[in-house]
Amino acid sequence: MKSTRSLAAISLMLVGAINLSILQMQAQSGGTERNQDRVSKEVYHELIMLPQLTIFDNLAYKVDGGKVTLTGQVRNAVLKDEAGSAVKKIEGVESVDNQIEILPPSPNDDRIRRQVARAIFNDDGLFPYSMGSVPPIHIIVKGGHVSLEGIVNSQADKDRAGLRANGVPGVFEVQNNLKVQQAGK
Repeated sequence: MKSTRSLAAISLMLVGAINLSILQMQAQSGGTERNQDRVSKEVYHELIMLPQLTIFDNLAYKVDGGKVTLTGQVRNAVLKDEAGSAVKKIEGVESVDNQIEILPPSPNDDRIRRQVARAIFNDDGLFPYSMGSVPPIHIIVKGGHVSLEGIVNSQADKDRAGLRANGVPGVFEVQNNLKVQQAGK
């Protein structure tokens, strides 16, 4: 009888230890997800706060655990380096893979950038997108090829921006990557 009680007590302790272990693993995985969300928000914040970021640059990122991969296109190497340095300083970031492309200097592309920006933001319906320190529409030009990146409120705004960009002389092609913001977000 004494050995049966001892066996029962040991069994209860093992079950308790297993349950505690499961709870700890669940807490850690939830903590990992929360940490990844925190890191993602901090990466976003650091990138939009870069002083040289303009509507003619596009920065994107992916957070995978402690690794952050930076992508996009920028007009100068300083911005690429600043982005990598800013993200490396974030608590929880173990490594940064900086794959940001530096666009080649081109007076013709600079002209197209300015004209596309004027064509889009001088449109009465699209003018509100020009407001703010970092407007939601970014215009990337490489070799006369235009890519529109960012977020708009409606499919009509997305289509309108694409049409405006396509009407600029010297533009070979417009890739409209604007995303329509879902209602309530």
